[in-house]
Amino acid sequence: MALLALINFILVLFDISYIPLRDFYFRYTPKITQFYDPVKGIEANRETETYIKTVEQLQRQALEFGLNSPEVNQTLEDLRTQSVNLINEDPFAIANKSSILEKIKNQMRTKVPGSQKSAKEAFRIFWSPTYLIQEDFQEQLEWFDEEVIPLMEVNYYRRINENAQFIDDFWKIDLIFILVFLVEFILRTYLIGRRFVSFTWFDAMLWRWYDVFLFIPFWRWLRIIPVTIRLEQVGWLDIERVRVQAIRGVLTSFAQELTEIVIVQAINQLQNNIESGEFFKQFFESQKRRYIDLNDINEMEVLATRLVQITVYKAIPQVQPEIEAVLRYSIQSAVQESPISQRFKQIPGLQDLPKQISDRLVNELSKLAVEGPQNTYESVKNAMEDPVGTRLSNELVRHFGAALGREIQKEQSITEIESLLVAFLEEFKINYIQRVDEENFEQVIREAKQLRQLTKGKNR
Repeated sequence: MALLALINFILVLFDISYIPLRDFYFRYTPKITQFYDPVKGIEANRETETYIKTVEQLQRQALEFGLNSPEVNQTLEDLRTQSVNLINEDPFAIANKSSILEKIKNQMRTKVPGSQKSAKEAFRIFWSPTYLIQEDFQEQLEWFDEEVIPLMEVNYYRRINENAQFIDDFWKIDLIFILVFLVEFILRTYLIGRRFVSFTWFDAMLWRWYDVFLFIPFWRWLRIIPVTIRLEQVGWLDIERVRVQAIRGVLTSFAQELTEIVIVQAINQLQNNIESGEFFKQFFESQKRRYIDLNDINEMEVLATRLVQITVYKAIPQVQPEIEAVLRYSIQSAVQESPISQRFKQIPGLQDLPKQISDRLVNELSKLAVEGPQNTYESVKNAMEDPVGTRLSNELVRHFGAALGREIQKEQSITEIESLLVAFLEEFKINYIQRVDEENFEQVIREAKQLRQLTKGKNR
């Protein structure tokens, strides 16, 4: 059945392409046109066929009676008349070959000097005894046989039915295949419905929906669907790679577009919220509105507490030398530049007192920072871990957040922050979408496939 479907589809393709390729078949495989022309209702065009026979008659009469004979003159007169009728009536139109007539007219205007503007005049001059005798009769007829006659031979007439449609009897050939495929579809779906308890006969027909294209008499080119499926089922065609690549291309394009749309919409919404002021209201005026808490945890408070812990436990010890250097410089500068220090410098014997005081103070602070940092940090840790320290830390966080919120909500500050956030999101949107376009979705698909295989392996 797969082979039969393939043969039928080849015939369908041949039938669809026959009219566009008929000129090729006519010139190189004339037996095909002799067999298939009747199927498409094609006949020789009477006007062009009569014209060609008249030219052949002229050749015979010229050889038998000579160019100046009455018979030749009469035939030339017939050719001049037929040429005018050929141009006026355009017998090539019914075969949709009017372009061929234009080509013939151009060739005649080029061939006959002094008739570039009128094809009728070119034919009249060409088929005159004077011109043929002057330009060598045999040579002119050979040119006409090689350049014009082949163009006229491909013209045809196609019969029309009562519905004003071209005759097309391919259905008579196709009917044999349609009946075979229809019977096969009925029997196959019936057996499938009997084999599977959960399947009805109609369910089986829906399951084999693609076979319907094999026996509908129109849209015959859609038979490529059941033909391809059947050829794959019997192992004559492997479309798995084609199917995978087609699906992959669609999914890749869809994923890129969907990701871009989601990201752009999310960022645009966030930008609109920032510009309208809703963004900061959600953070700093939550007590004035109904807030939906999903986990009974104040995430902002937890984050702030965690930030303080990281600062105390991790960040400050790493920048201790820098803190000591800044502290030393600040104290020395403050002591040296104070008015009291300047007065001491004017008292005899006390000029070095400010320096001694600053050195002593820096040494004591340095000793506290250098010799006792571990004790200092341990004290801070212990204070943060006991209930009182925790309460004080929480109060610090709340007060810090409130103070930060008040400062941020000042008109100058919030305007600047909103402008910076909107600009940042715009840059983020452009840069991220560019990364999405450059993302290796082939790698993503492979990773997803590996994850599915691992999941299946664990389930087993």
